[in-house]
Amino acid sequence: MSQTGHPYAALTAVFVGDFTMPRGVKFATHQHPVHQLAWSAKGLLRIRTDSGSWLLPPSLALWIPAGLPHATEAEGDTVMRSPYVDPARCPESAAWTEPTVLAVGPLLRALIDHLLRTDLALDARSRAERVLLDVLHPVPVTSISVTEPKDPRAREVAEALAADPSDGRPLEAWGRAVGASARTLARLFSAETGLAFGQWRERLRMQAAMPMLAGGMTIEAVASRVGYASASSFVAAFHRIVGLTPRQYFPVRPHGQRS
Repeated sequence: MSQTGHPYAALTAVFVGDFTMPRGVKFATHQHPVHQLAWSAKGLLRIRTDSGSWLLPPSLALWIPAGLPHATEAEGDTVMRSPYVDPARCPESAAWTEPTVLAVGPLLRALIDHLLRTDLALDARSRAERVLLDVLHPVPVTSISVTEPKDPRAREVAEALAADPSDGRPLEAWGRAVGASARTLARLFSAETGLAFGQWRERLRMQAAMPMLAGGMTIEAVASRVGYASASSFVAAFHRIVGLTPRQYFPVRPHGQRS
């Protein structure tokens, strides 16, 4: 039994946990003695680790190595259907040692649903487990987590931008608002977040954009909401920062909307 209460099947390499998670449900920071493939069959799943934060639609999953502390949260009404993999039976080709984003296509979805069954013969289950581990493929998605600065002046700027990501004021204007020079704010953001102010703001905007995109809002509307003058400039920034285009990240668009 894991720290979150998930059972593990002793006779199989892969056990699939099935959890209905209404909006806001969280599993506080915990770890497992087995690898986890965190995946939402429905809704959005947010995973946080010391090395980053990921917002996962059903088209993506996150490989969480055994022993890695992480927290899990439902962003909206979510069904988490999560395979847990015995490290002793995991092939080297699938044993990533860092959190790794994987593509979830129709075959992987079907295999996860298949292994959720409890009436499979052991030999049939073993075959399906081998195929599941063989079809795991990483995709070049980057964590978009941002660190909040500690200095009160820089933190005031960060909180204002979190409330309104479209605010495009330069550092000089922010400095006048919080009582610091532009140079001081630039130094504080770099020292306390590890990012230049412009990079920090872009990552914050991507974080704000994710739930809007997942909810089916058009690219044009999202771009405006988070401070971009055009859909094309937003898509270019999204691809540069996240690693995929919005349409690649959220391939299933509600109500026929397209990115």
